[in-house]
Amino acid sequence: MSDIGRVVIVGAGQAGGEAAIRLRQLGFKGDITLIGEEPLPPYQRPPLSKKYLSGDMPLDRLLLKPVEAYAEENITLLTGKKVVWIDRAQKKARLEGGRELAYDALVLATGSKVRELPVAGADLPGVHVLRTAGDVDGLRPVFQAGKRLVVVGAGYIGLEVAAVARTLGLEVTVLEAAARPLARVTSPEVSGFFLDQHVAKGVRFELSAQAAVIKGEDRVRAVGLKDGREVPCDLVLAGIGILPDVALAEAAGLTVQDGIVVDAQMRTSDPAIFAIGDCVRRPLAQYGREGRLESVHNAIEGGKIVAAMIAGQPMPALEAPWFWSDQYDLKLQIAGLSAGYDQLVLRGDMAKRAFAAFYLKEGKLLAVDAVNSPAEFLGGKRMIERGASVAPAALSDMSKPFKEIMNAALA
Repeated sequence: MSDIGRVVIVGAGQAGGEAAIRLRQLGFKGDITLIGEEPLPPYQRPPLSKKYLSGDMPLDRLLLKPVEAYAEENITLLTGKKVVWIDRAQKKARLEGGRELAYDALVLATGSKVRELPVAGADLPGVHVLRTAGDVDGLRPVFQAGKRLVVVGAGYIGLEVAAVARTLGLEVTVLEAAARPLARVTSPEVSGFFLDQHVAKGVRFELSAQAAVIKGEDRVRAVGLKDGREVPCDLVLAGIGILPDVALAEAAGLTVQDGIVVDAQMRTSDPAIFAIGDCVRRPLAQYGREGRLESVHNAIEGGKIVAAMIAGQPMPALEAPWFWSDQYDLKLQIAGLSAGYDQLVLRGDMAKRAFAAFYLKEGKLLAVDAVNSPAEFLGGKRMIERGASVAPAALSDMSKPFKEIMNAALA
């Protein structure tokens, strides 16, 4: 695709920013326009529910690059702008207000949007979501010691916010519709560990509980549950997940199925349009199926792939999916996808707050959840990328360094 001269990237998050910068690193000389709806240049989202919320990370450290870096790389950065239409026949993207930008290659990095609470009162003052830096900026002034916070949803975002809130002295209740926290993403054993850690810090949990209504007059004062009980509160944080932002792709007639459908090279059903990041449904190389990933890894890898395809460079090596979560002094590092596992092997000691949970299927390593155990995370990630099988007894053998176990499995 070396005849491409004009690249338009819709979405200035981590995926879009990565694609733009990587194109220049690969020697692409054409025009690059990067368009974002937010007023900021591309920035990291994971710290929003951690160090940015706590105040330990200033805004400038969130940015992937200083804003001046885009001009230095001859990348046209348009912030606070929304693309409202794609004319595939004429290869033009139209901005709100009518301006049109011609493209030879279009990259959709539209990301995701928060799933809204489907209950009455969800629009009351005091009900917050956490997806953007602006969301956090609106939450922090009222995120104060002594305030009563209800977190709806015990996924990673919900538990990270709960951890920051307790550290800052808020009273916290977490509502979760499932019978355990992190039910969609990890095993009962790991869920139970994190539940115990939060309870020890004073977080209250209402499991198998659903919000039915948010009560208040001029602002929120309680969350009413479906069983009729009320949880008094000053603040509500809705953390019930995200949805891929596919509206632009759908309007353009691209194939969409729980995300914009792309091939291994991140091409959509239109060969001139690519898509990357949270908004895509892509092949999962290590698992022989398609899926949608909400992660920094997916954003970075998608940016690398698209840049290589547009610049006419070889396909980059693919990593196993990776994720992380910081809660109190616990660093959870995850490699791979555990769905469908038939055996769980624990290595280390949960009581010492340093262990790894390995997920296997028919002897093949699918995933690892490593808590304060970086060697197991890194080694497990390499084994997943190589499709390694390993004996459960070897994984749990604490008499050997994990690097030795990894090397034997990869030999």
